[in-house]
Amino acid sequence: MEEHNNKNINRRDFLKIVGISAATTTAAATLYSCKQKDGTIPGGSASTPVPTDQMTYRTSVSQKDRVSLLGYGCMRWPTVPSPDGKGDIINQDAVNELVDYAIAHGVNYFDTSPVYVQGWSEKSTGIALKRHPREKLFIATKLSNFSNYSRENSIAMYRKSFEDLQTDYIDYYLLHSIGNGGIEAFKARYIDNGMMEFLLKEREAGRIRNLGFSFHGTVDTYDYAISLHDEVKWDFVQIQLNYVDWKHASGRNVNADYLYDELVKRNIPAVIMEPLLGGRLSNVPTHVMTRLKQRRPEDSVASWAFRFAGSPELVLTVLSGMTYMEHLQDNIRTYSPLVPLTEDDKEFLEETAQLMLKYPTVPCNDCKYCMPCPYGIDIPAVLIHYNKCVNEGNVPKSQQDENYRKARQAFLVGYDRSVPRLRQASHCIGCDQCSPHCPQSINIPRELRRIDAFVEQLKQETL
Repeated sequence: MEEHNNKNINRRDFLKIVGISAATTTAAATLYSCKQKDGTIPGGSASTPVPTDQMTYRTSVSQKDRVSLLGYGCMRWPTVPSPDGKGDIINQDAVNELVDYAIAHGVNYFDTSPVYVQGWSEKSTGIALKRHPREKLFIATKLSNFSNYSRENSIAMYRKSFEDLQTDYIDYYLLHSIGNGGIEAFKARYIDNGMMEFLLKEREAGRIRNLGFSFHGTVDTYDYAISLHDEVKWDFVQIQLNYVDWKHASGRNVNADYLYDELVKRNIPAVIMEPLLGGRLSNVPTHVMTRLKQRRPEDSVASWAFRFAGSPELVLTVLSGMTYMEHLQDNIRTYSPLVPLTEDDKEFLEETAQLMLKYPTVPCNDCKYCMPCPYGIDIPAVLIHYNKCVNEGNVPKSQQDENYRKARQAFLVGYDRSVPRLRQASHCIGCDQCSPHCPQSINIPRELRRIDAFVEQLKQETL
């Protein structure tokens, strides 16, 4: 994967990518900024002030780090269309603003990777964080050696992270997304090439303060990695945890209650990813939203998922890839301070999870690991539009459906608006270069064919 994401590009080229014209910056400010002095969000999910000094913190086991319960996932930094019309570029001004706001409100954990935002996240994150005292921040990044396992390439990737992040030590370093490819792939990426031994020496030297791994995949790989704890002494482990995946993980993923319980047995802190299940737990069907709002009218729908993810005692931090200021503010509210779930709340969310399972959404988390598609398809946008329509009741089963006409129009018009024609599912040839990179084990060509067939059916049916 890193072969097309991690390019040897000099500083001038990077500045060209993150540079924004004055006009573009002004337009982006409208999207990403919230200028009200009291911290309220016009039209947002909550309207209460954003606390600056009430963030909940957890203390790590090995280093006794005082880590904010809300961690910033740097996978989805804001982008805007490039002035030359060729793709998107990082909006560094918006990144800086988000980082500044997060730090001012108590967030101190920032998680990135060499492959995020098509290879530019570490550089962008490094620029934003360099403007703040290093000793007050915790930086996490990963060894994302997905396609080239060689020791030489892996060490080069490791060292490049220090350069791009502009730091001489990394607080939390992860073996990235173990489980994809099974135990043999795990051994090839980290054991057989000597990288585990190398990283343990780097931890001993202090250039890595905490060593862990992130997991997506089959349970045998997880169990194998955990079994190395007596030898490796994992400082933390990053797992996918939310109130649906707690007992109802889909595909090859493992139920989060099992993953978490295995960490508890060994007193290994958990870092949580996908608390919103790729956004699906903030964009729920209307009747589910009504159910959540009736119970806590002043809270956002997303806050339920974040409270669930943050309530277990051994959770160190909960990551959220916050592209927009309003999402950052809402999550700060939820954890400033955290109101832990009661047993009654947990039962309520299990019932909510059961309702969510009745809606056949595609388990896409918009991580973009499947991108870029060699044929130009915007895979995440296609899947996300489909999921949105499922949640909103705009996927009609037949012309006999009561709201068929309205749902048909909403699906087709929304599809053309959210996904340009040349990037829609109809252009998939089934090469399947995408599926091996998907942490959720989605058979992407099959889903694209299914969605394209549904679109063609809607187009051909007469009203």
